[in-house]
Amino acid sequence: MFQRFVERRAEEALADTPVVLIVGPRRAGKTTLVRKMGETGWTYSTLDDQTVLEAAQSDPAGFIRGLDRAIIDEIQRAPNLLLAIKKTVDEDYRPGRFLLTGSANVLTLPRVSDSLAGRMETIRMLPLARAEIENRVPTFLERLFEGSLHSQRDAIVGDELVQLVLRGGFPEAISRDSERRRQDWARSYLTSILTRDLRDIAEVEKLTELPKFVRLLAEHSGQLVNYSQLASGINVNHRTGQRYVGLLEQVFLIATLQPWFTNALKRIVKTPKLHFLDSGLLAAARGLTFDRIKADRGAFGALLESFVFSEVLKLMTASDLRLTPHHFRDRDMREVDIVLERDDGMIVGIEVKAAATVRSGDFAGLRALAEACKERFAYGVVLYDSTDLVPFGDRLAAAPLSCLWG
Repeated sequence: MFQRFVERRAEEALADTPVVLIVGPRRAGKTTLVRKMGETGWTYSTLDDQTVLEAAQSDPAGFIRGLDRAIIDEIQRAPNLLLAIKKTVDEDYRPGRFLLTGSANVLTLPRVSDSLAGRMETIRMLPLARAEIENRVPTFLERLFEGSLHSQRDAIVGDELVQLVLRGGFPEAISRDSERRRQDWARSYLTSILTRDLRDIAEVEKLTELPKFVRLLAEHSGQLVNYSQLASGINVNHRTGQRYVGLLEQVFLIATLQPWFTNALKRIVKTPKLHFLDSGLLAAARGLTFDRIKADRGAFGALLESFVFSEVLKLMTASDLRLTPHHFRDRDMREVDIVLERDDGMIVGIEVKAAATVRSGDFAGLRALAEACKERFAYGVVLYDSTDLVPFGDRLAAAPLSCLWG
């Protein structure tokens, strides 16, 4: 069993907060985690059980009555339970009363978002980070802000790096020995998300078109979002396309990364960027295999960028730093793949490159970001396919991708 980053945060939250909700994609390991945390003194219910679900939906208040130190799995299937939990918590505000999981972001549902404000802490749990798989304590984000990254003599590079990215982070996928079996799992997972989980949270018209829509999104992962272009691909309007993207965000299949900008610069692009949250699912949706990437290495860049973006999000759950992720692009097409802003305003930039060599021109976006940030710029790094850390001027360096978990 893997030691998960979010376990410490969840235990800390249960010590002073009545309700803790762990949200993230289905099959990311949430149930395994909460059952481990609740081995002694907790009652466990899952709304994936049809009988339990019907009881919760028919009488939410009755279902919650008398429960204490209760784990409820897949809470998005009966969101009215949250209103019943609010009532019992208002009557008895002791910490650690409810530990919930959700495979959809129930806080975006009507009537729910404000009902547990101040009573519930929400923790996001994504599939396994590479540091979790290797049982390492991650220090990448802290070292990045300090400007103290270093070479990685045991770095994963070349073909091994491609295989790692294709594998993704879902526990069941990485446990399978062959690439074909991992992709079979990924395709089955995508079908389940599109035919079942979305129905838990919304009425979806043109449900049969969603697999095609997901393939379109996969082709645009790592690019600026163009809702009109995506919508036209399945003959729906701009607003419907935007709604579909929002729903797929709610079930943690994709994420939109907002742009970083400052009022001091007028020539910054203010369009969000699209990413899949698991590189294994992205590869399956695009039909990318190891052999296909070997034949066309150009297909690896977008896959690697989404992998790094997801790894950074996972590392944020393990870190005590308060960070907000963005991307950066100006009108001269200078861009930075990931910008992290600390709560004190300090900024770092991460550019991702699938090659084994880095040139000065690869830092154009980071230099533009540094110029925009002035004294707020802490460090900029180009992560690349190598073992060596190479300085490229003041507060700039090329660093091995393995720094993410090394």
